[in-house]
Amino acid sequence: MRQERTALVLGATGGIGGTVARRLKARGWHVRAMARQGRMLAACRNFEWVAGDAMNASDVARAANGAALIVHAVNPPGYRDWQRLVLPMLDNTIAAAKSEGARILLPGTVYNYGPDAFPEIDEASPQNPVTRKGKIREEMERRLEVSAGEGARALILRAGDFFGPRAGNNWFSQGLVKPGKPVTSITCPGTMGVGHQWAYLPDVAETMAALAERENELDDFATFHMNGHWDEDGNRMVEAIRRATGNPTLRAYPMPWPVMRLLSPVVPLFRELVEMRYLWRQPIRLRNDRLIDFLGAEPHTPLDRAVRETLEALGCLPPAGRATARTVRLAEGR
Repeated sequence: MRQERTALVLGATGGIGGTVARRLKARGWHVRAMARQGRMLAACRNFEWVAGDAMNASDVARAANGAALIVHAVNPPGYRDWQRLVLPMLDNTIAAAKSEGARILLPGTVYNYGPDAFPEIDEASPQNPVTRKGKIREEMERRLEVSAGEGARALILRAGDFFGPRAGNNWFSQGLVKPGKPVTSITCPGTMGVGHQWAYLPDVAETMAALAERENELDDFATFHMNGHWDEDGNRMVEAIRRATGNPTLRAYPMPWPVMRLLSPVVPLFRELVEMRYLWRQPIRLRNDRLIDFLGAEPHTPLDRAVRETLEALGCLPPAGRATARTVRLAEGR
């Protein structure tokens, strides 16, 4: 029997999955999290943990028993085997959702879109991806839309590049700074003067939870976009990092794209990042009008606070880092 406030989270040991799971739990949901046996020990003990593999249809079906919501936030680690693994995992989630009459919640990306949809993207913009990963994401959403007419409702929330505590693999922690080390310089993937959109992971998770609370008001296939933090000239995030560290003279260097391209045949991560470089070469912004119309407001943490909390979680602020909070308070006008 389906429990209206039971959510199965696939990928709860990861950044987005874990953060969404905690937000749902805080709102009173019963959270069931599926993970491989070895990954459950260090994870949140407030969830109902079940052992399983997202590649195994029977594991997913068993874990989804009675769930009203399935958060599909599972991805192959390290960008490996995307083409082989991503779609079968989603198909298993769709099958389980059909069986339970559940809603699937998927974190969306801008990878689905090509230059014909730029610079401002809304939920009706055409999806003509130009990368391998983008084509897989487009196919994921196509399958969800088809399944929405077959008993598996879907909700997609699309946002900019993630950053934040426990955010996992992202441009902020893999590009701008080096986790576990004091910030001595900043690496910029984009070009100064070109806008870029960021999304603070706790805000994304709170938005997802708020939408899930009103699931009965949604279309069977519902999509929303977040505004997050818009860096209008590519320098706003750099300045926020400088303020968080209390060092206004931190040097910012361009990302070594030529070297990454040279090494991309042997380094899978570099290959994937280079393929996504087009997203940094021109301003691309998601419009959140539909989200505002539906929720009334978008959860939004001030940028300086969000950056400071991210750097602290990454171990990038020195022991005196918290003493620089005065700089941040002044910047936030407090």
